[in-house]
Amino acid sequence: MSLLTDCATHHLENLSERVDLSFCNDAQRRKLNTILGLSDFIAGALIKQPTLLEELYRDDLLTLCERTEHIKQELKKRLTLTNDETQLHTVLRQFRRKHMVIIAWRELLGQADLSESFKHISFLADQLIEQSLNWLYDKQCSEQGTPVNELGVKQNLYIFAMGKLGGSELNFSSDIDLIFTYPEKGETQGARRVVANQTFFTKLGQRLIAALHQVSVDGFVYRVDMRLRPFGDSGPLVTNFASIEDYYQSHGREWERYAMVKARVIGEEGSIKKS
Repeated sequence: MSLLTDCATHHLENLSERVDLSFCNDAQRRKLNTILGLSDFIAGALIKQPTLLEELYRDDLLTLCERTEHIKQELKKRLTLTNDETQLHTVLRQFRRKHMVIIAWRELLGQADLSESFKHISFLADQLIEQSLNWLYDKQCSEQGTPVNELGVKQNLYIFAMGKLGGSELNFSSDIDLIFTYPEKGETQGARRVVANQTFFTKLGQRLIAALHQVSVDGFVYRVDMRLRPFGDSGPLVTNFASIEDYYQSHGREWERYAMVKARVIGEEGSIKKS
């Protein structure tokens, strides 16, 4: 117990140098002292984002057992105010840190069971992936035009969540396994220069991976593993529907087909349903 007390005291001293804790009442102070002794991650997060603790208490987020709609709407609001990719990277990293603090805080203090944590960790990942993809798609369309098929139908990038993310079983240190695909070949329209859909979606996938995986002063969002895609590292980053179907029918190994049991499509545009 003395070790926990020493850790709490150390973290509280560091936090007090960055944050005016006068807004905390006695009950909040006691919980804060307990949590600082239990988690270096939470202590580090509160120190890196000095306004975070007051924000959590003000919005009463630490007491809510259901936060999915709040996560979705808050991130949407923040990304609406985001102007460039540098800012996007910062928003995503700080947003994830904030909500992972909430998840860890509630679990460590016995306020949340394992099912609540799994649910919110996986939902948070879904929203960070989906909404950053939507933001990047809109930006790239403004730069290169909108990808369409031969009939002029708009094309979107679909993301298969695999493994733990596909099964909504992410834990605190999980990486995310993804596969990128799009419906049909074609090219962009609405810009000066025409770009093939394959080129457009490859660039979009690269930007999304950078937004999630690249390390900055705020850390990273998730480690992204793309090795489950057709032909692994030697295959294209993005594959259209016809090519991905042909791969699994003609080239896919048994374990690759088994991996699809947990696969699900992320995003509002993901209208592919499991039969």
